[in-house]
Amino acid sequence: MTDSISVRMTPSHPGEFIRTEVLDELGLTVTKAAKLLGVRRATLSDLLNGKSSLSPEMALRIEREFNVSMGMLLRMQAWHDVVRMGGRDGERAGQEGAAWAGEIAGAPHRPKRYAS
Repeated sequence: MTDSISVRMTPSHPGEFIRTEVLDELGLTVTKAAKLLGVRRATLSDLLNGKSSLSPEMALRIEREFNVSMGMLLRMQAWHDVVRMGGRDGERAGQEGAAWAGEIAGAPHRPKRYAS
């Protein structure tokens, strides 16, 4: 018998987090936030609406301007990508998504056991 924790969560796109936890909290419009970040409004809008992935460059801009951890944002994007790929690659990606969930939540990651 193995004691494992299965986390079944569908992570939101980091753009959703940025919109609700950063822009909305600061009372910023997409236009104003785009100006502060030095990007086109359409570029930021695509990110916030989940139409584009968060790039390391954009994560750095957000960290510098709004004091939100670049590493956390990029882990959110990676977790979102892994779980999204689970629908394409079946069980394996779903398990990796659960491992990412544990890492983001601070739970220890247990390596996969292989039969000898």
